[in-house]
Amino acid sequence: MPVCLAPRHAIALAVGLSVSAGALAQLRVAAWNISNYSGGRVAAIHASVYGEFEGRSMAPDVFLLQEFLSESALSQFVAALNGAPGSPGDWAAAPFVNGPDTDSAFAYRTTRVELLNTVVVSMGGVNPNHPRNIMRYDFRPVGYAAPQTVVASYSVHMKAGSTSTDQARRLVEAQRIRDDAEQLPGGWNFVVGGDFNIQSSNQAAYQELVGSQANDDGRFFDPINTPGSWNNNGSFRIVHTQDPIGAGGMDDRHDQILISGSLVEQGGFAYIGTVNPGTGLPVPYSTTTWNDPNHSYRAWGNDGTSFDTTLRVAGNTMVGPVIAQALIDMCNGAGHLPVFMDFRVPAVVGSDEFLDFGTVALGETATAELSVFNAGDVDMWTESGIATLRYTLDATSGFSAPSGDFADAPGGGVNTHTIVMDTSVAGQVIGTLTILSDAPDEPARVVTLSGFVLGGVACPGDTNGDGVVNFADLNAVLSEFGQSGDEIPGDLNNDGVVNFADLNEVLSNFGAECE
Repeated sequence: MPVCLAPRHAIALAVGLSVSAGALAQLRVAAWNISNYSGGRVAAIHASVYGEFEGRSMAPDVFLLQEFLSESALSQFVAALNGAPGSPGDWAAAPFVNGPDTDSAFAYRTTRVELLNTVVVSMGGVNPNHPRNIMRYDFRPVGYAAPQTVVASYSVHMKAGSTSTDQARRLVEAQRIRDDAEQLPGGWNFVVGGDFNIQSSNQAAYQELVGSQANDDGRFFDPINTPGSWNNNGSFRIVHTQDPIGAGGMDDRHDQILISGSLVEQGGFAYIGTVNPGTGLPVPYSTTTWNDPNHSYRAWGNDGTSFDTTLRVAGNTMVGPVIAQALIDMCNGAGHLPVFMDFRVPAVVGSDEFLDFGTVALGETATAELSVFNAGDVDMWTESGIATLRYTLDATSGFSAPSGDFADAPGGGVNTHTIVMDTSVAGQVIGTLTILSDAPDEPARVVTLSGFVLGGVACPGDTNGDGVVNFADLNAVLSEFGQSGDEIPGDLNNDGVVNFADLNEVLSNFGAECE
């Protein structure tokens, strides 16, 4: 049974938003095994996270962390993030759970992410269990509320080694993650990040996570679609993360982030990367350049020139020498590079709330203009960090709206649609128009429609043309008494003013019914 803990926001003080040039204000999620972290390494944290090279910086919004040794270590890490030059100073941490061996942790920017839950998915340390706790941190972007905007993020540090026993214990960890993902509330997204210690996508633990099963609700996908035997294989040098300092050098893809199918699909909340339209899967990551334009996923610091050797410092084309050295300094005897990826947050639908068609004569054309727009917060997420709004229109009886599929990108543009009111029958016309969109917080936005159709020849005193003179007609005259102008419903004698003559006509015919 997973154990849930309430979120905690006390470690960091939220301040105004400051956007790093590296993240471009999309939602950025990073995973990092920091190697037996007990505190300190402040200068290396500053440079690794907020150092900038040629306009690039890691600068994530969320950290899935591994190998923390204590709650104090987590507090020191968050303090270092908040004190870094260029930091927005809004970092906090999820409650720290002290388990066997080293521990996972979660840090996040409070102005960008809301932490909902901290969950112990499975306790570690019991043979044939797994060595460390499996943690889950549920969050969603600030400004959203729907289930489709929640991300269940698993932080994992799987059993190391390549023996059959090691692989069997990793399989247990993968099974427990997938089983938990299958039980998540409907509509939730999910990711798993950390140090998998898996040498090949053919291993049972990896297939447990990404393979198709009878129940695919908990299935993960590789956002860079890079399966294979990663260990000591130069073909995968671009995505290797271990070991930037050790004697063996960079020779394995131990650190990864996998995502749910809902985050692969383009449109709405999604990974920023190119999807093959034929397969619906991300295109494979480049094998020749780290700067793949089809992906926002990066092994931060790996420019592809460090296979089987320590991380390149001088001439590192991805992060430059200062950040590269800081990433090495973050290692403790052995180490890992962080990996990160970017997401677009969902669109937000905006529109007029009410359309008034006014008063029109029987049979005349009556139209009103409806404005629909993408109301996503571009100040927070930028135009490139918000999904395009996609929608259709559906009007109730008495009104008609254009058919078809419509779209609006974020950033201030407005779509205008002509809505038509039926004027074939005299009287009040009231209805609604529903904007059916992919905005998760308001998938069915309702606009109120109203107008009045003047009758032709009606009963004397019948202001609304419904064939009977009653209190509705009396109220219409009284509510418009003294008004002047053209086509006022209460002006029964059409002299341009609502006065006692009109009131007397209602009273003298009160209760009359006409064809």
